[in-house]
Amino acid sequence: MKLLGVPYAGLPRATEARAMTDPTPHLFWITSRAAGFAALVLASLAVSAGLLMSTKLLKGKTSELRAAHDTLALSTIVAIAVHGLALLGDQFLHPSIADIAIPFVSSYKTFWTSLGIVGGWGLALLGLSYYARRWVGAVRWRKLHRFTALAWLAGLAHALGEGTDAGQLWFLAMVAAVVIPALALLATRLARSGSGAPGGAAARAPARPAPRPQMSMNRPSGPTLTTGVVPIAASPPQH
Repeated sequence: MKLLGVPYAGLPRATEARAMTDPTPHLFWITSRAAGFAALVLASLAVSAGLLMSTKLLKGKTSELRAAHDTLALSTIVAIAVHGLALLGDQFLHPSIADIAIPFVSSYKTFWTSLGIVGGWGLALLGLSYYARRWVGAVRWRKLHRFTALAWLAGLAHALGEGTDAGQLWFLAMVAAVVIPALALLATRLARSGSGAPGGAAARAPARPAPRPQMSMNRPSGPTLTTGVVPIAASPPQH
């Protein structure tokens, strides 16, 4: 028995083992990490759905893409809110509301934290602006909505620069699975915008005006009725 006890002498006791595996002290931190990861995945999918609609790469799927885009956008906002609010209960950081809501206030990795705050507010406000487009105006709202891509990129930079799991292979693989397609669609959208519209230079060329009908040089016999451009000869009166 003495020999069996030697290899296990360095192992923690039951109470110590429970303390090491008990997630309760880090529950808020774990919740925030999970919500942040979910927000990044959902935002990437929402950006992809929006870009698929704007680029019209999937014709005939507009209604399905719009429904998916709206659901993903709202889910992203909820995940962002949980990601930030859960940190208020973290026993290590002890952030204030200003720390998680105002850029450059927190002293913890200030730059990356501020990027996350800017990206989070941007995604939330631009996503909710969809329901105010009647007052904003459709044209103005479309111009504002283009900044969603910048807010998403800020959130991506925040996750890669500050995320606890940013150096883990599983994290990078799962993020790449949703981020790379979104980046490819964004590049396609920007290329089309730079070339003018989906048709390129041909789409920018102004349409030639239709030729105007030629006036007849022959004088009609009898009185005429003018109908816009071409005079029409009236029948001579019958006697």
